[in-house]
Amino acid sequence: MRELENKTLGKYELVREIGAGSMGTVYLGRDLFAHVDVAVKVATPREADNERTARRRHKLFFNEARAAGLLRHPNIVATIDVGVEEDLSYIVMEYVPGAQTLGDYCVENNLLPFEQVVEHILRCAIALDYAHHRGVVHRDIKPRNILLTQEREAKIADFGIALITRQDVEETQVIGRLGSPRYMAPEQITGGETTGQSDLFSLGVVLYELLSGVSPFMASNVGEIARNILRNPQRPLRELRPDVPSALGHIVDRMLKKHPAGRYRTAMDLAGDLSLVYDDIQATGTTRIGLGRIEQLQGLSFFADFEELEVREVVNASEWLDFAPGEEIIVEGELGDAFYVVVDGEVTVRRGASEVDALGRGASFGEIGFIIRRARTASITASGPVKVIKVNANLIERTSVSCQLRFQKAFLRTMAERLAAAMDFIADKSEGSD
Repeated sequence: MRELENKTLGKYELVREIGAGSMGTVYLGRDLFAHVDVAVKVATPREADNERTARRRHKLFFNEARAAGLLRHPNIVATIDVGVEEDLSYIVMEYVPGAQTLGDYCVENNLLPFEQVVEHILRCAIALDYAHHRGVVHRDIKPRNILLTQEREAKIADFGIALITRQDVEETQVIGRLGSPRYMAPEQITGGETTGQSDLFSLGVVLYELLSGVSPFMASNVGEIARNILRNPQRPLRELRPDVPSALGHIVDRMLKKHPAGRYRTAMDLAGDLSLVYDDIQATGTTRIGLGRIEQLQGLSFFADFEELEVREVVNASEWLDFAPGEEIIVEGELGDAFYVVVDGEVTVRRGASEVDALGRGASFGEIGFIIRRARTASITASGPVKVIKVNANLIERTSVSCQLRFQKAFLRTMAERLAAAMDFIADKSEGSD
């Protein structure tokens, strides 16, 4: 395929290649009219393809556009546009910065906390239920097809081999043995009927890998993997990780039943069980964490007016992050709906090339993006070793009304203090110019 970087397709400038697969090459693109970043997937023709294979590949490519175009959900990568220019077909999608996927966390030395794993899979289950009710079966759920935004929200991507079951779609669907061998449901391997429950099996494999760091059906070749999926039970999770909550182990076992009748009937049924486990992990998690973190937050000025129960909620609704000296925490111009509070250390505030402020223990930053979802107006960098808590908007929405009101009061106090400091600065400058 000819070099396309710095070329233009329609109203989209292709900046650089960011990924490639069997169906196409993905570029970071720029919408020249809206001035926003997008992801542009360009169909990749193969010289070795015969006419039949080329037609099938073409059908699958536009099948992705049709399938994803039927869906508008916060946990599904959005399709924005489709086009053909000369001999090139392309799909324009929402761009997810960072290009991190759940695949980064399916290895034993980089596993996520249980709470985060359950939350990501819960979000995926809700998104799949939405897709299934609109007549779309993904057929290729795997870790690399679940992206993570900078706010740590999961988004399902790549509907290239999706099955559209809607009655109002007249085009013949591509059927057969489609998918990634390690994540195929038994009925996909045997060429049987593929349904939403097939996606749940694949999601079960993803959940198993996120919890254990190993594949439940791994073998030395594709044939043996297929035999394991069809005939052999997976090793119980708690043999690999005794600390896995037993309820979570039962959920995985049900998702990985060989016959669809043994699995969850719908993705929303799965989401209901995951939600219960999530609540339980949060409750027991506070006990495990103990009073250490609660006492740390109570000692910070930002949380001075919070009751102890509300501080406990904050502990459960936040991520605790460590940054090395010079490491960027927030980048000017990026979008984000999270705010941060410095637990220990100091951060530097920069606008452009200018250092404008330094914030220490108990200070907060990022509130504007949190409240009104606008681009960051400054960059925040760790001056030395720094520990912060990061709180996302969607997590705060799960706290009690009283806790949410405490946050609003703390935000107002912080804004008032900064406005007063700015007014004093302006007054001092005015006096100095007299």
